[in-house]
Amino acid sequence: MLEVRHLSAHYGQAQALFDISFQVAKGSMVLIQGLNGAGKSTLLKSLMGLMPQVQGEIFWQGENLMGKAPHQRSHLGLGYVPEDRRLFSALTVRQNLEIAVPHTGRHLASNPAHLGLGDVLNLFPSLEGMLDRPAAQMSGGEQQMLALGRTLMTQARMLLLDEPCEGISPLLVQSIAAALARLKQDGLSLLIAEQNQTLTPLADQVLNLAGGVLSSQVVSPRLTRP
Repeated sequence: MLEVRHLSAHYGQAQALFDISFQVAKGSMVLIQGLNGAGKSTLLKSLMGLMPQVQGEIFWQGENLMGKAPHQRSHLGLGYVPEDRRLFSALTVRQNLEIAVPHTGRHLASNPAHLGLGDVLNLFPSLEGMLDRPAAQMSGGEQQMLALGRTLMTQARMLLLDEPCEGISPLLVQSIAAALARLKQDGLSLLIAEQNQTLTPLADQVLNLAGGVLSSQVVSPRLTRP
């Protein structure tokens, strides 16, 4: 579904990623693990078109994304949740979710593949009681659920998540992990950057990144069973 070939990225004269290649299959969860500064966030930004200097090839469902703007990649089905979540803090939960719906999506509610507000609330039930609450009045874990829900409302078929379980309560970590497992079961692809190993038990593949170099790849034992 996603194939990355010989990807490199620079910040000015400083190279941040070196010859990165990997694939993410449909309906799989791939983790990018590494310490702070390893290049995890840079890799996600490169895939989303947010880095100014990127070389290599990025194929999404067979289409080369190089040269496409971030909004074009989003329109094609990539959804990105940065570490700082980028919510509209003055808007309510409902407004944050509804503002993400593509214009065409508002007229295609009958589309069986369309994901709506009810689907997000089913995935994150605790948001239902907060629909009229400003995002600024939510906890970090609640904001993370909202950020995930908002990205799903864009009709994304693959999620690029930067540290979705970092700095939130253990109880909400469990809720988010369960939601990600459910999305994976429903056929969404997930590429997740994390410093800890919270989601390792759910992963199909783990990519270890150090100093901008993909040092090793670990495949889940589930994928090797007959």
